[in-house]
Amino acid sequence: MVIYGVYIVNKSGGLIFNLDHNLPKIETEKTFSYPLDINLEYEPKRISVAFGQRDGINVGHHLISVNGILVNGAVLEDGRDVKEIIENKDSYPLSLKFSRPKMTTNEKIFLASMFYPLFAIASQLSPEPKSSGIEVLEADTFRLHCFQTLTGVKFMIFAENNHPGIDVLLRRIYELYADYVLKNPFYSLEMPIRCELFDTNLQTLLDQVEKGGVASI
Repeated sequence: MVIYGVYIVNKSGGLIFNLDHNLPKIETEKTFSYPLDINLEYEPKRISVAFGQRDGINVGHHLISVNGILVNGAVLEDGRDVKEIIENKDSYPLSLKFSRPKMTTNEKIFLASMFYPLFAIASQLSPEPKSSGIEVLEADTFRLHCFQTLTGVKFMIFAENNHPGIDVLLRRIYELYADYVLKNPFYSLEMPIRCELFDTNLQTLLDQVEKGGVASI
């Protein structure tokens, strides 16, 4: 079983905890001839694909190296300007490596706030009364599993498809939350979770499940 991440959302829809556990590292390196057949956007902190895609390189991917030399913002590690190299015909062929960017904290907060109304809409659309809302959201490469407590706090796990017992794992995480977060006298409800004991025990639990399955807990 591969678990990609854990999110906890408070009853108001705010993200109060997230853990990127086992996200796959997606990098693609290709040799390009002149002229470059994808459009790049040059910013001081990063260079990203603005238009066009090929061979696993998609819009939004960041340039991380040129001919094996790491890119630092808009320049190479040796100080050369990346834009000048890419726009110079004599530099080709060029080996460019791109990587899918990691989500920023603000992007995670935004996505969590988007899930909140979707959950509420699913509850209202249900033909049965007292629907619990979205419990599983399935995509082609992962599943989002959601468990909502009686107080409205939502626990979400992103994992590989077709793995049984995720509901058991969600409730086990809820137990850790109750033991190490709610019993912490310094924690305020609805606020971001900053508890070392919770972090440590959650990481241990996820590692245990990935090695031995849900039955191991």
